[in-house]
Amino acid sequence: MSSLEIFFTTLGMAAIALACRAFFLVPKDDLPMPLWLREGLRYAPVAALAAVVAPELVMTQGQLIDTWRDARIFGALAGLAFYAWRGSLFGTIACGTGVMLALRFGLGW
Repeated sequence: MSSLEIFFTTLGMAAIALACRAFFLVPKDDLPMPLWLREGLRYAPVAALAAVVAPELVMTQGQLIDTWRDARIFGALAGLAFYAWRGSLFGTIACGTGVMLALRFGLGW
């Protein structure tokens, strides 16, 4: 492709991406949707985060982990316990990461 074709292709892709994302911002009123859908969309970010994090916790290179000596599991459990205790997001991340790093570097897991 020539540089002119690349330029117009990039410009077209940017316009399409902008149009798709701006679709929800253009109306002045809320989009009409059923209450069940509006309530369900509240859980979409949590579901997306769980879908990304869960496989990282229980899999290594496409295979399920086969040992309990995995620092990620204990880091996640420590983070979960800290969040249940204090409710702090930053503390949860710091606690889980601290436990995971301590097990990795301290015990060689």
